[in-house]
Amino acid sequence: MSADPRARALLVLADGEVFEGEAAGAAQPVSTGELVFNTALSGYQEVLTDPSYAGQVVAFTYPHIGNYGVNREDDESPRVHCRGVVVRDLSSEPSSWRASETLESWLVRLEVPAVSGIDTRRLTRHLRDKGAMPCAFGTAGEATLRDAAAQALPTDGRDLVSEVTTAAPFVRGDGPRRVVAYDFGVKETMLRHLGRLATVTVVPASTPASDVLSLEPDGVFLSNGPGDPGALPGPTAAVADLVGKVPIFGICLGHQLLCSALGGSTYKLAFGHHGTNHPVQRLSDGAVEITSQNHNYAVTSVPGVDVTHVNLNDGVVEGVRCLSADAFGIQYHPEAGPGPHDARYLFSSFAEMLG
Repeated sequence: MSADPRARALLVLADGEVFEGEAAGAAQPVSTGELVFNTALSGYQEVLTDPSYAGQVVAFTYPHIGNYGVNREDDESPRVHCRGVVVRDLSSEPSSWRASETLESWLVRLEVPAVSGIDTRRLTRHLRDKGAMPCAFGTAGEATLRDAAAQALPTDGRDLVSEVTTAAPFVRGDGPRRVVAYDFGVKETMLRHLGRLATVTVVPASTPASDVLSLEPDGVFLSNGPGDPGALPGPTAAVADLVGKVPIFGICLGHQLLCSALGGSTYKLAFGHHGTNHPVQRLSDGAVEITSQNHNYAVTSVPGVDVTHVNLNDGVVEGVRCLSADAFGIQYHPEAGPGPHDARYLFSSFAEMLG
């Protein structure tokens, strides 16, 4: 049974920084995870149901969260995968004809702990200066939360994909082509886009390349997902076995695994890219796309590729195309719901590659 949703609560970071707030959602004495901030102004339901947040606690920089409630149509997966939610003001009166319940009642029903009333401006500045880090929050005393934060795990070196991938293959869409999609934490919006192009067989992350090729696909899609790509040698090896044998399109973690399979390396960003307003330049013509992003890791030093897109904020590689095979990857999210939609043309690019 959850605690009083407006009981006093604390958020304690692994470096000892303390923030005062109120318990919300399915409040618990102690909850832990790696704390990151997201700058999106809307789309909180899509963020919270995105499997890529497994192992993390999400702090929203926008001060009012829950304004338009929640509804089943906006879920990106059947459940919430993040470890908790941090907000400044949790709205109790949603204003939208689409709302089926409040954000807080939804969090309670799905057993997701939260903390509200946090000074998220100070918190965001701290994370920008110090980097994403483990945290603990809840109604327990400060000493207990300090101990929990000190012992909480970051995402480094952890295979979080195995926690979110499908247990068995399933089929989506009815498009004219055949695509196999690796589920590293795939979002429903991705499957809807792919389903217009192809009949999509979604397979577990551990599926070997030989099983994929036995399905005789026209192309392979590598989905988004949580955690450290360096902790996924099996999927990386499978992708390496597929390069040159079938067209490949990777998004976010899928992009990182494609680059790793091509001999590239990855590294962890200080506080990641999480939001819906990241400017990315398409190098072929100089056009700028406003993009949705959600990743803590990035790629560097990839041999045999053309870099096709770069982040204008910090120069991070946002897209590559393999020179020796039909394969390309994008670090950001062209499928993003609720948006922006500047990069949806990339699904058409994949369709052209499929023939």
